[in-house]
Amino acid sequence: MNVQPISGASAGVGAGRGRGTGAGKGLLALVLGALLLLVTACGGSGAADSGKGGEKSGKDGGKVENAASQAVVTITPKDGAASVATSGALKVTAEKGKLTTVTVADSKGNQVEGKLAADGTSWEPVRHLAAATKYKVHAVAKDAEGRESAKDTTFTTLVPKNTFIGHYTPEDGSTVGVGMPVSINFTRGITNPEAVEKAIKVTAEPSVPIEGHWFGNDRLDFRPEKYWAAGTKVTVQLNLDGVEGRPGVYGKQAKTVKFTIGRSQVSTVDASAKTMKVVRDGKLIKTIPITAGAPSTTTYNGQMVISEKYKVTRMNGATVGFGGEYDIKDVPHAMRLSTSGTFVHGNYWASAGTFGSANVSHGCVGLRDVRGAYDGSTPAAWFYNNSIIGDVVVVKNSKDKQIQPENGLNGWNMPWSEWIA
Repeated sequence: MNVQPISGASAGVGAGRGRGTGAGKGLLALVLGALLLLVTACGGSGAADSGKGGEKSGKDGGKVENAASQAVVTITPKDGAASVATSGALKVTAEKGKLTTVTVADSKGNQVEGKLAADGTSWEPVRHLAAATKYKVHAVAKDAEGRESAKDTTFTTLVPKNTFIGHYTPEDGSTVGVGMPVSINFTRGITNPEAVEKAIKVTAEPSVPIEGHWFGNDRLDFRPEKYWAAGTKVTVQLNLDGVEGRPGVYGKQAKTVKFTIGRSQVSTVDASAKTMKVVRDGKLIKTIPITAGAPSTTTYNGQMVISEKYKVTRMNGATVGFGGEYDIKDVPHAMRLSTSGTFVHGNYWASAGTFGSANVSHGCVGLRDVRGAYDGSTPAAWFYNNSIIGDVVVVKNSKDKQIQPENGLNGWNMPWSEWIA
């Protein structure tokens, strides 16, 4: 055997070239394929998607999906503020957007009613805030792209040094007659009546227009145009806490009062005929002989509302400008009709024949009665037992002037056009 390593090697190479050019190309293709696969695995899919992504970017114009909202919410007063005014200080605004949510509540969760501007860029409370109260404000706004931004603030309102309240009638839960107005007497003179009246809401069921009228600067009455309908339910909301009634003097009262109108009873006294006709729910139920004011001390004409009832009371002429003309310590079945001292009451000191025939009183309306108010069968006892606070007593044909509307609960003597003026 002849061995030729070099020649053999040459022959092997030559054989490879002559016989295996395709095999060499296959190996090269395999290597290149592997490299291509590696490129594809590491970044080829991204390259393929980049074409798609490029198309998307072109369509969206380079929009950034996670950009912050352009809307800016501003709340006044600033967070943590103290001694904030109860009126005019709170305001929420939005720039480069519109408000979508504004909630303001105190520490008890009571929410503050507000009004959003028509363009959605500002919000303000519709009424004053309560004094010495911590409030939390949460506001949200959206920009033109619908992206939201929010802001939260807390603040505390001022603690007033001087305060007032309103003493109201009728009492909460009471049942009263058809003539009963809502009457509120304030403990301080009011110089900002608009703000105070706005803080009081009187509503009725069934609904009826109700308007307020000021008598001086310390009394505000509310009533409908005509007497209440029997069965009406009335609600009075006194939202006086924080309202500035006069410079530096704030209300400190937040209360809801409810009362019901009972049956309708209107009694008409004819001072000339010396009778009183009692009409209940539109039907005459009794005619009672009476004695009205004497010629020198006549009884007021007009519509008067029973405001107080006393089974027995003292009447002293000195308290109403009559000096020492009378001082009766046990007047029976007395019902007040005016602040100035007009009553409808029992009379035991005049003879029985006086009633229905002569006017002898000092301006009151007298009905026959007994001393001590023990006899329930007398006309005075009957009328007392069948009357409630708020019932109406109308006096006519007396030789006197009409009673002033502020003298007692007698605003019905003022025309409606004047009442609402």
